[in-house]
Amino acid sequence: MGRLFGTDGVRGLANVDLTAETAMGLAVAAATVLVDDTGQARPRAMVARDPRASGEFLSAAVVAGLAASGVDVLDVGVVPTPALAHLVDTSGADFGVMLSASHNAMPDNGLKIFARGGTKLPDDVEDRIEAAYRSGTARRPTGAGVGRVHAGPDVEQDAQDAYADHLLSTLPGGPSSLAGLHVVVDCAHGAASALSPRVLREAGARVTVLAAAPDGLNINDGVGSTHLGPVRAAVVAHGADLGLAHDGDADRCLAVDAAGNDVDGDQIMAVLALALRDRGQLVEDTLVATVMSNLGLKLAMQREGVTVVETAVGDRYVLEALNAGRWSIGGEQSGHVVLPAHARTGDGVLTGLHLMARMAETGRSLADLAGVVQRLPQVLVNVRGVDKSRAGCDDDLLAAVAGAEAELGATGRVLLRPSGTEPLVRVMVEAAHQEQAQAVADRLADVVRVRLAL
Repeated sequence: MGRLFGTDGVRGLANVDLTAETAMGLAVAAATVLVDDTGQARPRAMVARDPRASGEFLSAAVVAGLAASGVDVLDVGVVPTPALAHLVDTSGADFGVMLSASHNAMPDNGLKIFARGGTKLPDDVEDRIEAAYRSGTARRPTGAGVGRVHAGPDVEQDAQDAYADHLLSTLPGGPSSLAGLHVVVDCAHGAASALSPRVLREAGARVTVLAAAPDGLNINDGVGSTHLGPVRAAVVAHGADLGLAHDGDADRCLAVDAAGNDVDGDQIMAVLALALRDRGQLVEDTLVATVMSNLGLKLAMQREGVTVVETAVGDRYVLEALNAGRWSIGGEQSGHVVLPAHARTGDGVLTGLHLMARMAETGRSLADLAGVVQRLPQVLVNVRGVDKSRAGCDDDLLAAVAGAEAELGATGRVLLRPSGTEPLVRVMVEAAHQEQAQAVADRLADVVRVRLAL
């Protein structure tokens, strides 16, 4: 039996892998473990979701499980994942639960748990929750001991307002500091559909909005950070200065420059790290990135005198490193960027605001700023329909990877890893030339299909 928690909570096909029963059971288990940890006689939790249809019944199941376990619940409705993390922290809640599958397609959903302070749970606490879930361990108060639930439109609006105020307070140039910039924002029909355009406008920007009409079914459907075509086209058509694209729960942000060229998470991290350095706020001149970041980021930071600390893939591991080193910024190529001074997790709206703030304070275009990173050709092949659990122990596959690494030498690298959120193995290859990267990646992907066949 595999581990229930992946790199970003529990995720899978809603109503198949993640059922109402599973969601309720995990809520009861989380309450049992986390309430024991806090020692609170009357614990409090916050629950939120993204707009996908399955979130309606799954969040109801989580709320029911928590209340049945004696936890008072504030159900804040549809808000971005980083908003929930922030609100758990500032409200003093004992923990929070987010229902979202982030960038995944609408049929999927997920359950993420935040500890007191809005931080993600360490592996050992997740393991304790999973053990409690599998054993059926539960708190079962009666009478006045059961939890009370507070929800409704006013609660959701208050949460949105509080988070918008927080985001605007972080701008280094103060209110209206983005005046003169025209941005296209693609909200992926997700949790930031109302929040992101609002905050950008209140910061002074001219805003053109895409994909901000969630209906429960259209989240991430051909739009957002995993489908940059619409925002590229809109930026060019409207003559905008840049485009921003979020995912379904708005913990990611990718960008597009004025010519419609992609600006990925590595480039965004570089721009923001140098902005912090120039303000004297980059602790120990250090940036935290994962092993998936392009070699071009490391070379650029080396030239700028910035140290890059590497972690495993997953923003939780970036967060752990940031907290351990008390550093100022970290993130992933996929657009998860963490600014610990302002957020407890990756925050796409915050990232977009600070990227534009750097443009405003320097007067430079996004293309010019992002040009500090010269990306090496990188190919990523996702191999589905294989046994990802054997990716790190098949001798023939490991030999093939070693041979590819020897072939590439110092001008490239190979990374092969099982996905933590999807049933597939990722093969990533960087090389001096695109053709070589593609050829090596395709060759290794063929080996994965043969050696890890189900």
